[in-house]
Amino acid sequence: MTTSFPMNAGDGPYSFSKNSQLAREVLEGSKEMVRDAIIGKFDIKTMLSSSNTLCIAELGCSVGPNTLIAMQHVVEALKDKYLSQVMTNSTNNNLEIQIFFNDHVTNDFNTLFRSLPIDRSYYAFGVPGSFHDRLFPSRSIHFAHSSCSIHWLSKIPKKILDEKSPSWNKGLIHYIGASNIEVVNAYFAQFEKDMEMFFNARAEEIVQGGMMVLITPFSSYVRLMKFFGSSLTDLVNEGKLDESLVDSFNLPMYFPSVEDMTKVVEKNDCFSIEKIELTYPQSKLVDEADAKTLMINLRAVLEGLIINHFGSEIAKEACERTILKSEEISAWMKANYEKSCQLFVALKRKQFLKKKLYNSGLWRDDVTCLVRQVLCFSLFVSLYVI
Repeated sequence: MTTSFPMNAGDGPYSFSKNSQLAREVLEGSKEMVRDAIIGKFDIKTMLSSSNTLCIAELGCSVGPNTLIAMQHVVEALKDKYLSQVMTNSTNNNLEIQIFFNDHVTNDFNTLFRSLPIDRSYYAFGVPGSFHDRLFPSRSIHFAHSSCSIHWLSKIPKKILDEKSPSWNKGLIHYIGASNIEVVNAYFAQFEKDMEMFFNARAEEIVQGGMMVLITPFSSYVRLMKFFGSSLTDLVNEGKLDESLVDSFNLPMYFPSVEDMTKVVEKNDCFSIEKIELTYPQSKLVDEADAKTLMINLRAVLEGLIINHFGSEIAKEACERTILKSEEISAWMKANYEKSCQLFVALKRKQFLKKKLYNSGLWRDDVTCLVRQVLCFSLFVSLYVI
């Protein structure tokens, strides 16, 4: 079962809707790449061969406003592609776009839908549920998008919490910074399992020739979490927090490399990789005030998870202590901001799905269709001979 700890809801001072500048930078850094993928690789004419409606899935939408900005970028690119590929020989501009905003059932969809632009040029729907499972009918989605979401694991690997395991991650809250390679391997193994479920589900839902764009941080800024870990250690040293509680806490995130993502996509074998690369957008968040902003961003993302494990009082104190480290954090950011990078992946649904979806029914549908064609042809030949 997938564990769910959504971003801070509402529009308060520590809400995700007010504190998501870091995720915004990821979006802005990939805007042109998303557009290029749509303009260069998305065959909108084929997608609209039997309907005038495009269906888009926004996976891991959270509460906004970033998801709305991302979808505006996608819609603008799709409309431009439509004008260039379809409208050149037609005056019938009746394109309709449906966007399905997906996140866990505990996500604050109310805040998201209150934020929808009044003048939006698409129909909006909410789809609660884990994107590691099926969400949509077979062959119903033309384009899927996910930013700053797929690095979230469905659960923490059990091995890293087991004192008797060689993967035990004692004293740390994440695999980043861990010297034990077994810890990293345990995290990747869980990521690999999650992505197998993710890609199998999307392969059934996305139409043949449809596309999916995945964007995830692969950044030195991920290491900012070590400052939160040091705040927990401070509380242990002061006798305010039991060490075993820290040892049993790990963040359920894995940030894939190009090699990692290539491996899981090729293992699934249902999508072709149209583009995959690390990009290096230089962050504008580098001074001491920005350090405070970033740590509040992390609080908006992680506070629910932290409260669930440590309780609200410890969570609040740990977050506040981390923000007080802003001078130290700023110095670290200035020394490392040029190393900031993120992973961009553009995938296209392959034409034939046999290998991985045999038991799902999709492959059987293709075979059934082929058998019917053969039988019809045989009947035609028999009648012709007679």
